[in-house]
Amino acid sequence: MGRVLAIDYGGRRCGLAVTDPLQIIANPLETVLTKDLDAYLENYFRVNDVEKLVLGMPRQMSGEMSQSWEMIEAFSEAFKIKYPSIIVDFQDERYTSKMASRVIAQSGLPKMKRQEKGLVDRTSAVIILQSYMERY
Repeated sequence: MGRVLAIDYGGRRCGLAVTDPLQIIANPLETVLTKDLDAYLENYFRVNDVEKLVLGMPRQMSGEMSQSWEMIEAFSEAFKIKYPSIIVDFQDERYTSKMASRVIAQSGLPKMKRQEKGLVDRTSAVIILQSYMERY
């Protein structure tokens, strides 16, 4: 059984989270600059067996897709071509950044650590992945 990798895809940075090999626990993985994501994934897939990619699906409060959907959809289509053996799925990501900020604020981390830009991205990816796992 391979891992499930989740990406909170952004214009500048992408937060990544991954399950353990048994797909029981979602863990933060890394925050990667979007421009470096392809190279990061290529290296990661060389070492780790990943069977599924979950991308955050950006929806507005009305349920319609947000502006960033086009960018995420383009990434997902290119990913499917490059890695046809990895299943691509989506998870609604509404409120994940707010939930991540709340979790971080309550975590007891020192203020300097809480202000790290990538921490919210990684935590959002964990929330996306955990929400996805709870659906199945």
